[in-house]
Amino acid sequence: MMKVETAINLAKYSNWADQVLFTAMKSLPEGAIYQKSNTLFKSMVGTLNHNYVVDLIWRAHLLGEKHNFSTRRDVLHPVFNDLIDAQSRVNQWYIDWAGEQTIETFSECLKFNFVSGQSGEMTRGDMFLHIINHKTYHRGWVSQMFFEYEINPPETDLCVFLCDQ
Repeated sequence: MMKVETAINLAKYSNWADQVLFTAMKSLPEGAIYQKSNTLFKSMVGTLNHNYVVDLIWRAHLLGEKHNFSTRRDVLHPVFNDLIDAQSRVNQWYIDWAGEQTIETFSECLKFNFVSGQSGEMTRGDMFLHIINHKTYHRGWVSQMFFEYEINPPETDLCVFLCDQ
């Protein structure tokens, strides 16, 4: 069962982790964030655009709206600073949204369609957990790419966030 306080904290964590990663990426060698890599999303910016698109898709699911995406690989913001601004806005939306929920709304089951067209059904709380977990996973992909430049990635673990609070 998802509690409102937990959801708010997780949404704040997700935003914090994004901001820590964005700041670290700005200190990488010029062009590194756009450098082609042998990954599914082709670059750091490509991977973070995927996180952004998935956040938009699941926001639509939470609201019971159609999202109009046919892929999770769209690069909506190829310019890094534009991506930071857009991701920060959607992160704030999730923080605000979490604060508006109740145990009852988190327990509510919603039907939706995956981008593939396959139908699904999850509680709002489970959808929210997926959103947080998904971004953590792909921030890890980006962090791994730091090693291509012999630079240690930032620590974006939940325990670091919790101890910093």
